[in-house]
Amino acid sequence: MSAADQATAPPAPVAPAAPRLNQVLAERPPVRLRGESRLRALDGLRLLAALMVCMYHFTGKNGEVAASWDQSPGVMFPTLSQFATYGSLGVQFFFVISGFVICMSSWGRSLGDFFRSRISRLYPAYWVALVMVTGAALLLPVVVAPVRPDEFLVNLTMMQQPLGVPRVLGVCWTLWVELKFYVLFALFVIWKGVTYKRVVTFCILWTLAGAFARIADHPLTDELVMRDHAPFFVGGLALYLIHRFGSDLLLWGIVGMSFLLGQRYSVMALWHPGEQGDFHRDPLVVQAIVFCAFAAVAVVALGWTRWANWRWLTVAGALTYPFYLIHEHLGWFFIRVLHRGLGLGAYETLALSVGSLLVLAWLMHRFVEKPFGPKLKRALPAVRF
Repeated sequence: MSAADQATAPPAPVAPAAPRLNQVLAERPPVRLRGESRLRALDGLRLLAALMVCMYHFTGKNGEVAASWDQSPGVMFPTLSQFATYGSLGVQFFFVISGFVICMSSWGRSLGDFFRSRISRLYPAYWVALVMVTGAALLLPVVVAPVRPDEFLVNLTMMQQPLGVPRVLGVCWTLWVELKFYVLFALFVIWKGVTYKRVVTFCILWTLAGAFARIADHPLTDELVMRDHAPFFVGGLALYLIHRFGSDLLLWGIVGMSFLLGQRYSVMALWHPGEQGDFHRDPLVVQAIVFCAFAAVAVVALGWTRWANWRWLTVAGALTYPFYLIHEHLGWFFIRVLHRGLGLGAYETLALSVGSLLVLAWLMHRFVEKPFGPKLKRALPAVRF
């Protein structure tokens, strides 16, 4: 080839450089987007977690519920109580599901839309539950003492936990944990738009922050970072990315790390006997239940539950939140009235109490959440941050 030909010849093709990690994270397209109907199994898992917590509060612990039964549930339900005492792990199950659902529901939403959705979803049923439990406490204070008016008003804000105000609903400490998760995820991910890269970065940094918070061992850092609960939310976030984008080693590594950290917290916090010494939890069983919680959501993420497309699962999911709010304290009232007042047997009382609470939950969903949730959402200003 002559010098002139060399000058006019097109340049030889250059082999493309290996893509950088940040480019891969930013540009990765979804490999599949399944319809919401195929995630109905997730609604079933939510109700299962709520029933686990309910069984724990009714038959797996002592305290106020023992006063309603007039003796320890461990004596009344010698076999059932051995299983029900592990129901407290339903809370961790909830947190894994919450990470999955929040990542899914916030995709493509603005920060303002996200908060409007969360407020309209959480508060209407919560306010009604406060009124119902307070009314029951006024009618039968021997079960649960009513709080003062000023304390009740603070409970309306859902901020009673950090302010040290007595809780009307025993389970509302988990709502405070959820609210902190929403704020962290909103500020660090949703504000600039939810993407694969931002969610992965958030998961990694939050996991590291939890480790550093344990080193610092300070109440403020623990409260902000939620070192004990973060692994469950992080695992749920990564599992949704697997559902949306497909499996890869990085995402499964995050899920695996979250399980390893989460099982350690659960064993250290929950393996020992209860305060009265009659509700022992085996560390291996605790680990197995935590593993099953991650595995159950992973099965949904991988699409293996697409066959579970029954309508009743959607109803089950709708009942979960109101049922979870009212089951503990109202359940103790039901138990005292049915068992000690009307003389029903232990198992008949248990079945009727749970069934009645599910009916109340459906009524709350039908006449509170469905009509007033959308109205509250429309009333809130559509602020763009």
